[in-house]
Amino acid sequence: MKKLKTVLASALVCLFTANAVAQTSKDQKIMKDAAKAKTTLMAKDAGLESFFDDAAGYVIFPNVGKGGFIIGGATGNGVVYDDGVAIGMADLKKINVGLQAGGQAITEVIFFETEGDLKDFMKGNFQFSAEASAVAVKSGKAVNAKYKDGVAVFAMPKGGLMADASVGGQKFDYESF
Repeated sequence: MKKLKTVLASALVCLFTANAVAQTSKDQKIMKDAAKAKTTLMAKDAGLESFFDDAAGYVIFPNVGKGGFIIGGATGNGVVYDDGVAIGMADLKKINVGLQAGGQAITEVIFFETEGDLKDFMKGNFQFSAEASAVAVKSGKAVNAKYKDGVAVFAMPKGGLMADASVGGQKFDYESF
């Protein structure tokens, strides 16, 4: 058993090293930011730990910038994890129209309930509709959060101020390592 664990650990190291070669310096920075964001998210709301542990996969967008005046948008880059292992990069684009003004930086994490939900995201067949909403990361809120249509979304404001009562959707792209 010990020998099997050693072999598996060596295989994971090789896999990680192979992934590191395929990543750009921008990807590596985003991965570091995502790791810091995960730590910050769990420190802010310990209830998120069960989502990180139990989800089939998740994507962390550590730095999403959003802003607008009547017409708005958001953009960000993130890291996709399958069972806690980084497997690729994602980008987020959002456009919306409605009553809104200002600018804000947030961290967003999307948890996928099943492997099928994660695979849909990876195929590019995934986007949020106007009625999708994120749970604000606050102490204790994640404990009562539930998956809806296979996903649970959490957002943590980092800075800025934005008033927003708009309608729009988010679109994602995925690129594996």
